Amino acid sequence: MGYIVARDVSQGWRAGVTSALAVGGGNFVHALAATAGLSALLVASAQAFTVVKWAGAAYLVWIGVRTLVGSDTKADQPAPPIQPLSRIARQGFVVAVLNPKTTIFFLAFVPQFVNPSHGPVAWQFLMLGTLFPILGIVTDSAYYVLASALQGLVTQRRAAQRPARLVTGTLHLGLGASAALAEPPQ
Repeated sequence: MGYIVARDVSQGWRAGVTSALAVGGGNFVHALAATAGLSALLVASAQAFTVVKWAGAAYLVWIGVRTLVGSDTKADQPAPPIQPLSRIARQGFVVAVLNPKTTIFFLAFVPQFVNPSHGPVAWQFLMLGTLFPILGIVTDSAYYVLASALQGLVTQRRAAQRPARLVTGTLHLGLGASAALAEPPQ
């Protein structure tokens, strides 16, 4: 959610929508992996979990640092170029796929709702896992609609650009730190 709102505020509503859909797609990869048993393998292997955790954390920190070292738009300069939606989509997808907390969620939460007496477990897992990104896209949409409303205020006022950039960069750094601190389930 924080990633999507940060994208929306810094790049506009199209970037927010693209980020929400890309994160949903990345979360669907987790649903497929959990259905296939790969998530269980990832969590069972401390080394694999650590690699994914640090890759995700590093990626978020990299985005945060790039945002923080960026410059504000001056009144006599054109606005900085908007990133292509394809790049925003790739970044959102990678952020979601490399989020170890999503793997933990699928292994800790979804199995509670799977009942072997109701049919094939893999099918149930896939259906429940598919609901997660769909619901995420719907709820994240509410956040990026709100962020879109605020985005105009930020981009039209030079005085608001630096704080918005600092908040966005710091948010990405915080998300990276949160990913780095993720512990495998016991």
